[in-house]
Amino acid sequence: MRTVLTTLGLLLALTLFGTVSIRIITGSGWVECLYLAVITLTTVGSREVGTDTASMLFVVVYLATGLGIFTFSVFQLGSWIVSADFHKMLERRRMQNRINELNGHSIVCGQGRMGLAICEYLAERGRSIVVIDHNEDRIAPVCQEHGWSFIVGDATDDDVLQSAGIERAASLTTVLATDADNLYVVLSARMLSPNLKIIARAVDEKAVEKLERAGATRVVSPFRTGAVKMARFMLNPSIEDFIEIADSHGSGLELADIQISPESAYVGRKLMETDLRNRGVMVIGIRRASGARLMPPPGNALIEAGDCLFVFGSSDAVNGIVDPSEESIA
Repeated sequence: MRTVLTTLGLLLALTLFGTVSIRIITGSGWVECLYLAVITLTTVGSREVGTDTASMLFVVVYLATGLGIFTFSVFQLGSWIVSADFHKMLERRRMQNRINELNGHSIVCGQGRMGLAICEYLAERGRSIVVIDHNEDRIAPVCQEHGWSFIVGDATDDDVLQSAGIERAASLTTVLATDADNLYVVLSARMLSPNLKIIARAVDEKAVEKLERAGATRVVSPFRTGAVKMARFMLNPSIEDFIEIADSHGSGLELADIQISPESAYVGRKLMETDLRNRGVMVIGIRRASGARLMPPPGNALIEAGDCLFVFGSSDAVNGIVDPSEESIA
């Protein structure tokens, strides 16, 4: 890109020099001088700059010094237009336009093994994704194959996060190689979007508290989480099998949480008065805005604004309730 700007600068300077020189020599108007400079430089001139000695000498010098620069510049521009860099620039512009249209999407920082698994999980459930990674050779083939939006850049850079539409995003997860990088992403993301749901990976157990203080909504330690899951398999293998079946893609079942906004039609109704059960959704718990939990919730539990309903049911039923465009209940 720098080469292109330099080439355009040379062409502009050469044209400006010719225009000013012809103006000084002939005294003609600026538009006419610009016209004469361009047709002389491109050797398609249909008019003489002048017939006096000064004009003819100027044309000789102008062509001798400028024609080589002009030819070289045109060649450079042509080479750039057909080059891979030009096509990459166009592709990135199309990708950025596509990202600018997203709203309520998820941002995944880091496209390693864990980041890829997160993206596949979100994509299977129909979530819009924007992936950020500094390694273009790693991120581009995978994202293009799956049709995911992506940005090649440093996820710790505020400009990159803003390009990913962080102000409009619903959630962000950072699974970069080091805890320091993840901490920096959490800090930047929290400052740019105070209400964003941020999930961070911690390689070291000592980093968990720091990430939480930095603004992470949840911090996951893969080693500890894996160890706890293995222990659960040892104690309750059947329960874990059931959870895996319910959580797997294609099972037709979904575990999810539903945030109750003040505008929700469920606000002020008792749980037994809603149509959730008829729609194939079972409420297995309620978390109040104050942090209090009802597990399991009684049928006469009053649904309040700010509540979080933990539900289990068919994917279609759960996704239908999560859909914010749905305003009415039976």
